[in-house]
Amino acid sequence: MKMIAGLGNPGREYAGTRHNIGFDVIDRLANKYGIEINKSKFNGLFGKGTVNGEPVILVKPLTYMNLSGEAVAPLLRFFQIESSDLLIIQDDMDLPVGRIRIRAKGSSGGHNGLKSLIRHLHSEEFARIKVGIGHPPRDQQAVISHVLHGFTREEQPAIDDALDRAASAAVDWLVEPFVKVMNTYNANK
Repeated sequence: MKMIAGLGNPGREYAGTRHNIGFDVIDRLANKYGIEINKSKFNGLFGKGTVNGEPVILVKPLTYMNLSGEAVAPLLRFFQIESSDLLIIQDDMDLPVGRIRIRAKGSSGGHNGLKSLIRHLHSEEFARIKVGIGHPPRDQQAVISHVLHGFTREEQPAIDDALDRAASAAVDWLVEPFVKVMNTYNANK
């Protein structure tokens, strides 16, 4: 069994914001594969199902972005899933809007959700799909405002495409060799 966790913030006021890219991809996967995200444990909302013959758990941490590890780590332990069978879907300000990048492991890159995961998992050894949300000016207030607001009408087609590609990459991650998935999706847009 594998786990795919999308990072975001719970609540209607955060729906559709740049920071909720992970939740948006989880919703696309759940809708496409008929997986109900309706169970709650360890401050995470999750659903179990099968995608292309592979058992999977889809997770949305309800801890808010900066505390994501507090939900994901106990769920991994409870379901006896290794961090090597975990895929995180996250927003990334250092990528242009709509670009995706897949990594097998790595540092947090300054992303607070990843910092929390690394701290609670005691490891950087988990896969991630990063979805570009673009970068505002470098002042802290602009960054907070940027990640907590939605996309412009001009950006929306690129984000819709990126969400579809991220969902496809997550499905391929379940069944394909990781290097093949990286080569396929990192080469595009």
